[in-house]
Amino acid sequence: MGSSAEWAKEYPKFNPLLDQAGVKWIRLFPGWHSIEAKQGEFDWTGADAIVANAKQNHLHVLGTWVFFPTWASADGGFRKGPIKDIQFWTDYVNASVGRYQKDIKYWEVWNEFNGGGFYQGPDKPKEYADLMIAAYDAAKKIDPTIKVGMSCANFDLNFFDAAIKAGAANHFDFICVHPYENLGTLASTDDGEQEFLGMTTSVRKMLADNNQPTDIPIWITEVGKQAPVAPDPVKDQDQAVIMVKGYILSLAQGFQRLFWFEARGPAYGHGTDFGLIRADWTTRPSYDAYKTMTTQLGPEPKFLGWLNLDNGGYGFMFRAPTGNVLVAWANAKGGQKAKFTAEVKVTDLTGQTTPLPAGQEYDLTKVPVFIAGVPDAIAADAQANVGKPYPWSADYTTASSVSLHFGANVDQGLRQVDGDKFAIVNGLTESWASTLLNGKISGMHMFRAASSFLSSNAKSLDITVVARSSDPVKTSTVKIYFYESATGYKPAQDAFWKVPPGDQWQEHTWHVDDANFVGQWGYNIALETRDGTPCFIKEIRVSKPANP
Repeated sequence: MGSSAEWAKEYPKFNPLLDQAGVKWIRLFPGWHSIEAKQGEFDWTGADAIVANAKQNHLHVLGTWVFFPTWASADGGFRKGPIKDIQFWTDYVNASVGRYQKDIKYWEVWNEFNGGGFYQGPDKPKEYADLMIAAYDAAKKIDPTIKVGMSCANFDLNFFDAAIKAGAANHFDFICVHPYENLGTLASTDDGEQEFLGMTTSVRKMLADNNQPTDIPIWITEVGKQAPVAPDPVKDQDQAVIMVKGYILSLAQGFQRLFWFEARGPAYGHGTDFGLIRADWTTRPSYDAYKTMTTQLGPEPKFLGWLNLDNGGYGFMFRAPTGNVLVAWANAKGGQKAKFTAEVKVTDLTGQTTPLPAGQEYDLTKVPVFIAGVPDAIAADAQANVGKPYPWSADYTTASSVSLHFGANVDQGLRQVDGDKFAIVNGLTESWASTLLNGKISGMHMFRAASSFLSSNAKSLDITVVARSSDPVKTSTVKIYFYESATGYKPAQDAFWKVPPGDQWQEHTWHVDDANFVGQWGYNIALETRDGTPCFIKEIRVSKPANP
C-alpha cells in the first residue's frame, strides 16, 4: 500500500487497519526537503516515527529518496533541477542508509521524475541517471544488500531507455512503474486483461535491448482506481474488482510487488478518492476484497500458472499456505463455467465461502472468486502452461499487420481502448462501417495493438485509415492526433487527412519511423475527426513495411 502527502500523517490510524487486511509493505517516507531543511542539519523525527510505526504493524517500508531542500535545487524550490552539487545528494543518501540500513532495505529513487508534476529540469534522463548512479554507489558502499530502484510515472519505457543510455546502466536493482492508464484500460475495455498481461514482457525487452539483466525484479509502486467519497454500491464494487484483478494479473505476469494507491483518501476536491479507507474511516468493499485476497493467497503468494476456463474464462493458479487456490472470472462475453473432480470452496470478494461439490458446475462472472482446494492434477495443468502464449488473444508475433474493422468492431490485433465503442449509422453494413463524428461533434478515440505484434524498440510502421465522407460534395478530416514514439506521444507528420467527398471508400497511410508501442498511457494511437462534415471510418490498420 502507498500513501500520499495529503493523508500520510494519519498513518498511526491507518497502519493498524492495513495490518489487519494483510498488507505487508508501505510506501511512505518523508522527502529530503523536510529532513535536511538546512544543509548538514538532519531532523529524523518524522522518519523515525514512520519506521517505528510500520515495524509495530508488521509492515516493511519502501523508502523514497525524493525532492530537494531549497538550498540544493537549481531555483530554490523542491522540484527544480539539476541539483547544484551531486555531492549534496550523495551525502543525504549516505545519511539515510546509514541510519535505516537495518529497517529499510529497498529504496526508490524519486517519484515520477519523468512526469511534469514532481520534477522539472532541462535534461531529465541525464539528470535522473546522475541521481541513480550517485544513490546506487553510495548505498552499496555502506551496505551491499541495499536495493535501489529506478522509477517512472506511467509505463514510460522510453524514459528508462533514455536514462540507461545516459549512464544509469547497471546502477539499479529493481524497476518501478506506475501504470494507472493500463489499469484504466483494464477497467474500460472488454477483456482488457490481454493488454495488461503484456507489461513485464515489454520491460524485459527494453532491458535486453540495453544489455541489462532481464531477470531484474519489476514492481508496481503506484496504481489505483478512484471511488466516490460517499458509499456507492456499483462504483465501490468496480474499485474492488479492478483492484483484485490488478494484483492477480500483476503477480501472474511476474511483477514482484504491487503497491495500491492508496490507504486512505485523498479526495482532491473531485468527490472521489483512491483509498481503501474513506476519509471518515469507514472501509470500502475494496478493503474487504483486499483482506479476502490476502487471507486466501497468504503473505507471499506463489503463482503456478494459468488456465483457460471453459474456453475463455480467466484462471490463475496459486500455491497458498493452505494449498492450491485458483482465482477465476469470466471474460467479457460471459457464460463460462468451472467444475472440479473434488469438492472445492468458493470465496467471493466479501469473504463469504460456499462449498462446491465435486462435478457440480459453477457459473463464473466478471467478478473474481477464490477457489480453494483445487486438485493437484489441475494445478499441474496450470503449471504446464507457464511460458506459453496466453489463450485469450491471438499471437501476432509473426503478423505483418493488425487491424480493427468498425461496425461489428472486429478485432484483428488492434483494439479500441477508450470504452466508447463506435455505433452503426445510416444503415451501413454492420460488419464494417461506423462513424467517428456526428453533426458538429468531433471525436478522439484511442487504440492499442496487441503486445505480441510490436513492443519496445523503435520501429517503422504504416498507419492506414479507410474512410469516406458522409457528404457527396464536402470533404471530411481525419487526424492521427498521437502515436506512441521512441520519444513519447506525438502527432504524425502531415497528421491531417482531407477525406475526399463522395460515397467511395478512400485509403490514407501515414508512415512513421520511430514507433515504440509499449502503452505508456495505455494506448498506442489516438485518432481524431474534426468539426464539420461527418466522416465514416471503415478500418484502421497498422502494418510493418516490407522494406522499412
